[in-house]
Amino acid sequence: MGVFVSSDGIDAAGHEQVVFCQDRHTGLKAIISIYSTALGPALGGTRFYPYESEEAALTDVLNLSRGMAYKNALAGLDLGGGKAVIWGDPATGKSEALLRAYGRFVESLHGRYYTACDVGTYVPDMDVISRETRYVTGRSLEHGGAGDSSVLTAWGVFQGMRAAAEHTWGSPALAGRRVGVAGLGKVGKYLVGHLIEDGASVVATDVSPAALEWARTTYPQVDLVSDTPALITSDIDVYAPCALGGALDDDTVPVLRAKIVTGAANNQLAHPGIEKLLEERGILYTPDYVVNAGGVIQVADEIEGFNFERAKLRATKIYDTTGQILRLADDEGVPPAVAADRLAERRMAEVGRLRSIYLG
Repeated sequence: MGVFVSSDGIDAAGHEQVVFCQDRHTGLKAIISIYSTALGPALGGTRFYPYESEEAALTDVLNLSRGMAYKNALAGLDLGGGKAVIWGDPATGKSEALLRAYGRFVESLHGRYYTACDVGTYVPDMDVISRETRYVTGRSLEHGGAGDSSVLTAWGVFQGMRAAAEHTWGSPALAGRRVGVAGLGKVGKYLVGHLIEDGASVVATDVSPAALEWARTTYPQVDLVSDTPALITSDIDVYAPCALGGALDDDTVPVLRAKIVTGAANNQLAHPGIEKLLEERGILYTPDYVVNAGGVIQVADEIEGFNFERAKLRATKIYDTTGQILRLADDEGVPPAVAADRLAERRMAEVGRLRSIYLG
């Protein structure tokens, strides 16, 4: 078991630290990326995914950790941004020994990075990892944790969608609106519940037959379509990408019929410039790292002793934050993604500067 820090590409991206971790006995291959600790220890989940290459894994973790820094800043947390990926198939490669080996690598950073759940990792995994490190959140309630962070992630996305609806149509209510949800996983399924309760009609899709069957059984009023292309070209008012990143690209944006894009997926913009293409088409995009911050708010609350009602109240404020960003974008004549970046960077700079005040 060993750790080394790579500097390749860090200078251009602005990351503080990237750590490559390997334990041959368990098959662990992981990368921990810390983008910024200006506001505090870096917090971000661990993604367990069968990347095509190490380069793909590195690119993903660099992008995700940067997004976490901005997300945590706009969520008002005293936490920096980090992320980790485990390169492998969670269905076949996950084991207690591998997770505990990973936990020891997290512990070796001495609190510079707190981990949590992400794609391919779940609350029971965090309980295992916590046997080797203090710096883990998203544990089960039985182990003093916050439980499934998808609950408040979906709640925050719903609040961001309400703010976008008010900005676009003058009312935060989604009743009578048709919302397309791509991805019925951990977050998407809760989001569908909020939308149905608010009176929206929902059309959805997922690559998993089990997820589609869940939707048929739980919410028979939801219309199901074959794939995402069929979803985005259907007659929808709001598009909610809730699967993996890159949902908005040069092929999807020109055919997207929705007036609003608000979803839970990270890194929805495939590349810089997509936000301008959305604006040109008159599509209001609420930055993903703003509206999907409910999960990190939930697990961050665990660090100070978890209280669900307190965390939910904080996640509800995503409505106010989203509205502030949309108004700022209008005032400054920039896309909402640019306005959100400016607010996040301002907080990281202003609060981070306080670290220069010597405390003795």
